[in-house]
Amino acid sequence: MNTRLILLPFVGCLLFTTVAAQRPKRGEKPSAGQETSETAQARLRFVEPTFDFGTIERRGGDLIHEFEFVNEGTSPLVLVRVITSCSCLKAHFSKRPVAPGERGTLRITYEPHKREPGVFNKVIQIYSNSAGGRVVVTVQGNSVDTDRKTKNRN
Repeated sequence: MNTRLILLPFVGCLLFTTVAAQRPKRGEKPSAGQETSETAQARLRFVEPTFDFGTIERRGGDLIHEFEFVNEGTSPLVLVRVITSCSCLKAHFSKRPVAPGERGTLRITYEPHKREPGVFNKVIQIYSNSAGGRVVVTVQGNSVDTDRKTKNRN
């Protein structure tokens, strides 16, 4: 039998055990000079990850909501990129680092006139240097055309 086939899994297990033994256990603080990337990271948390605009007039103008977030990590947090699920959403955010424990805002502008009337649920993806990398927030509501309602009543 080929000794390479027998030794390969053994060496792999030995390597894994050695690396795992050098990591601090969950809940255990690393010793001095052993701070890991897990412990020195920014952590993005949105205070309110979903916002409901309620029932709105489709031609009533743009709607704005500011999502507040906090950096719960130990390193500065930087929002890198924000992707919206449709052209009816615009996102505005600062690229300045948010210090640990500090708060920031993500401003969302929803343009209901660009969509058909009805229930909507839009997704905003936020990419940052946070642990996990990507966070999702949503806006929802129901846009109506009051012109159509009056025409149907007559």
